Amino acid sequence: MIRTHVLVCGGTGCMSSGSAKIREVLQSEIDKAGLTEEVKVVQTGCFGLCALGPVMIIYPEGTFYSRVTAEDVPEIVEEHLVKGRLVQRLVYNDTGEAKKPEGPVSLNETGFYKKQMRVALRNCGVIDPENIDEYIGRDGYSALEKVLTSMTPDDVIKVIGDSGLRGRGGAGFPTARKWQFAKNSVSDKKYVVCNADEGDPGAFMDRSVLEGDPHAVLEAMAIAGYAIGADEGYVYVRAEYPIAVKRLSIAIGQAREYGLLGKDIFGTGFNFDVSIRLGSGAFVCGEETALLTSIEGNRGEPRPRPPFPAVKGLFGQPTIINNVETLANVAQIINNGAEWFAQMGTEKSKGTKVFALGGKINHTGLVEIPMGTPLRTIIEEIGGGIPNGKKFKAAQTGGPSGGCIPASLIDTPVDYESLQSIGSMMGSGGLIVMDEDNCMVDIAKFFLEFTVDESCGKCTPCRIGTRRMLDILNRIVEGKGEEGDIEKLEALANDIKATALCGLGQTAPNPVLSTIRYFRDEYEAHIREKRCPAGKCKALARFTIDPEKCKGCSACSRKCPVNAISGVIKSPFVIDQDKCIKCGTCLETCKFGAISKK
Repeated sequence: MIRTHVLVCGGTGCMSSGSAKIREVLQSEIDKAGLTEEVKVVQTGCFGLCALGPVMIIYPEGTFYSRVTAEDVPEIVEEHLVKGRLVQRLVYNDTGEAKKPEGPVSLNETGFYKKQMRVALRNCGVIDPENIDEYIGRDGYSALEKVLTSMTPDDVIKVIGDSGLRGRGGAGFPTARKWQFAKNSVSDKKYVVCNADEGDPGAFMDRSVLEGDPHAVLEAMAIAGYAIGADEGYVYVRAEYPIAVKRLSIAIGQAREYGLLGKDIFGTGFNFDVSIRLGSGAFVCGEETALLTSIEGNRGEPRPRPPFPAVKGLFGQPTIINNVETLANVAQIINNGAEWFAQMGTEKSKGTKVFALGGKINHTGLVEIPMGTPLRTIIEEIGGGIPNGKKFKAAQTGGPSGGCIPASLIDTPVDYESLQSIGSMMGSGGLIVMDEDNCMVDIAKFFLEFTVDESCGKCTPCRIGTRRMLDILNRIVEGKGEEGDIEKLEALANDIKATALCGLGQTAPNPVLSTIRYFRDEYEAHIREKRCPAGKCKALARFTIDPEKCKGCSACSRKCPVNAISGVIKSPFVIDQDKCIKCGTCLETCKFGAISKK
């Protein structure tokens, strides 16, 4: 009889840190200890605390072990599973250090989890994503049965509409309205497409849902198919997500075997099946019309709209496209009712939102919060604040399509309307935190470089306009900026936003516009003073030696690769600014803190 379940994270982050080996050693040690009939090892999806992986939770106690290694496993088996004693040095708390008090940590009371509300992520880290029975044990496919046996397509769309569910992949278009458009379109063939082409730098929300709860997406796609009259669906997923693709493939096979995909589902005469299509890493294929073009086997380029996909989409037929997180909410809305979902969040932004929290933050990972949660709560309480005593400077939301939120607006509620009002956007849910050492001009350049590289080149504003903007930014960070450059950037940005063909081009200038709006003084310092206030831009950096602190040891001079430092032993050394290549070797070499970067 199983008395203990050991859950080991099998998300990409923990897998890259060796969780597969941990599971292998764990099972071997359990067998050696004669506990095979009593202890079950379960591979799950992401728990969320990626910074502290690999992660292990032992139930029924609920003990949370973090940063586990394969070498730790024999001790965990001997002490915890055999003797019933905690391995204190591995027990998680908010600081990631060994917990002092006796007893396991209650995760819901820790700073990282306390303010979260897991809806889309409810099964991630809880079930084995490769076992359909575990999904069914958590009410899986009951929503599909309810829809097919007791609801009309109009009933389904009304429930989704009353819930207030909006698309989680971009600007937040109402999900039910999109479904209604497709239902109203007359055609013998319709399609449901799941957009899992998650290309934003630092984003891994959709990947984690597919890795941890793939059946939730398949069930929702079938429900959507019933609502609009479609019998076929596609999941368009990045080929760079091998674990997600594998588990999704397993889930599709299991659902077909159980009769939950395919012909005559639940004996109702409804037919629906799902196929996988792999993307090759083009960011523009996250735009829905480019995605459809790619599924059709063509180069991923956007199409003019109208007609919209709900009228003329995949292979010229009515098509709805929802991203992974949007679909992950659908079955729960059907099971729990529209009011249940609508009571979470704000008046116009209902439910929760999943964010990939990264950058200069103590607790990087996957978080899900009610819409309207202040940015301060995410950064200071859930994220644990900025490391190394640094000051929070800005947060980037929405990836290359979003904007930077300055420290002065840290109390902004995170919802669609609030973010748009300050020049940012929700996007798919990447949230990158920056501290005082980040240069905002350089950040704008980073995101613009990304969109320039990822532009499909089909329309002139995006192909040429973003390149001209990048040229100006490059000049500025190289100390060659001129008066009027800021105004040129603003004019170009507004023209591109107004004339680009698709969402990639229309939103590409956002990081530049938001950094100019809130950090104009940094642009001006780069241009007028030839100075980077954060000391980040290499061409504008200036290394100097404080004569009061310099001991004259000559270590910096001996390490300098271009002989830019000179002096006499036991006397202060100096740096020749004309020869200095700003490599920073001297700063790393000096043991007396005499060298500074300005």
